[in-house]
Amino acid sequence: MAEAVTADTLAAQPGLLHGFFTRRGGVSGGAFAALNCSLSGRDDPDAVRENRRRAAGSLGLPGSALVGLTQVHGDAVAVLHAPWPEDRRPHADAVVTRRAGMALGIVTADCAPVLFADPAAGVIGAAHAGWRGAVGGVLEATIDAMVRIGAQRGRIIAAVGPCIRQPSYEVAADLRDAVLARDAGDAHFFAEGARADRWQFDLAGYCAARLVAAGIAAEITPQDTLADEARFFSHRRNTLAGGGPIGHQLSAIALTA
Repeated sequence: MAEAVTADTLAAQPGLLHGFFTRRGGVSGGAFAALNCSLSGRDDPDAVRENRRRAAGSLGLPGSALVGLTQVHGDAVAVLHAPWPEDRRPHADAVVTRRAGMALGIVTADCAPVLFADPAAGVIGAAHAGWRGAVGGVLEATIDAMVRIGAQRGRIIAAVGPCIRQPSYEVAADLRDAVLARDAGDAHFFAEGARADRWQFDLAGYCAARLVAAGIAAEITPQDTLADEARFFSHRRNTLAGGGPIGHQLSAIALTA
């Protein structure tokens, strides 16, 4: 059974299915063990498809209902009107739809997965927000895309899922400078680091603040992907260990039929 954590605000809404999946409950082995859901890595494609089928199944949906993206750390948003082939995934970092029975999926391994819904309008969205995408406006672009297909901004709710949390996320001046170049007031998302010229960045808090500034109620789930190796893949943990292959966990949201 594919394991997932949920957000209270989304779970309380009728007509919504969602999950921030962990790495538990899949069939992949080695560095990809076990629920690796990335279609772009070096894992066995058949294993990845089975993992994605299991994740969709845990939401009560067939594997064919799960759609994904080719993620590029940008701010482009795809609109799902009908399922696209696995080998023709849009190059984008967010996806929105009004179509029921389809699960919008994004994959992460430290970046923030953000799931959105306006249940009254029957509009949902999913976004991949690394620091570049978050600074570049992928969250606001997702909200705008939802509004264009019928959502009302004041009704949209969002949840920031498991990602690398501030105590684990040491950054250098280049990242801090890029964030502050947009708004110097965002300095409070950086705590002093243990080393000179290093800071601890609150990615989840930054994403939530961007959502609130856009008029969206936002929840943050508490999990730290780097700190919890048993449950989550982590790009930073992998880098600190010397690199090599890495898996990615899935986050998905769907409207019930």
